[in-house]
Amino acid sequence: MDISVVMVRRLELGLVPRPWPFAVARRAEIDAHFAALRRERPALWNGRVLLLHKHAIDGGVLRGDCIETDFASFLAWRDWGFPDGTVKNFFAMGALRARDDAFLLGVMAPHTANAGAVYFPSGTPDPQDVIGDGVDLTGSLWREVTEETGLTCDDLVADPGWHAVLAGPSIALIRVLHAPETADDLRARILAHLTREHQSELSDIRIVRGAADLDPMMPPFVTVFLAGMWHSSPSPTLR
Repeated sequence: MDISVVMVRRLELGLVPRPWPFAVARRAEIDAHFAALRRERPALWNGRVLLLHKHAIDGGVLRGDCIETDFASFLAWRDWGFPDGTVKNFFAMGALRARDDAFLLGVMAPHTANAGAVYFPSGTPDPQDVIGDGVDLTGSLWREVTEETGLTCDDLVADPGWHAVLAGPSIALIRVLHAPETADDLRARILAHLTREHQSELSDIRIVRGAADLDPMMPPFVTVFLAGMWHSSPSPTLR
């Protein structure tokens, strides 16, 4: 898979009221697939999520239209190899960076749909991210960071732009969030938050200082982003 990183200054995303033909045409198969997943992970919940339907990046702005669907349809599409190329899985990620320049990533808990995966705090956008006619990924980013780590916008300083990592059927919109603590202190603080949660989405926090700390459970869009931040790959471009 070819993966590229594009710097984006602003996101202009809206919601269009249209059904997803994939979810309509394969409803019975999707429901059966989700039922099988829930037998393995009963905590899975079939809520509503957003997918990116059309998009373009120009002049440092990502513009696009989103559609709403159910999580079961999203999971089936993902698990079956992304058979419908008319949509993208898009999401905001908070790249936590400590004072000593190390990054901190979460390990997804066994009860989640991405059990064992290692990546930055993030989540699939959902209807609560719709403000008027727009989709607010900045709000989605801070909600997910706070839910997963206990950190808020008062604890972190966000870079002004986004790293849009274009990875086939997925678009990861990553914003670097700087913390005043060292990586060890920040990890301890987040782990303390996890112990207070009834059922946290994360089971652990990993500190990543360089290529030796990369893990096969990190998605390719995460490792490509990190490589770019360490200057071991070409710098992101601005479209």
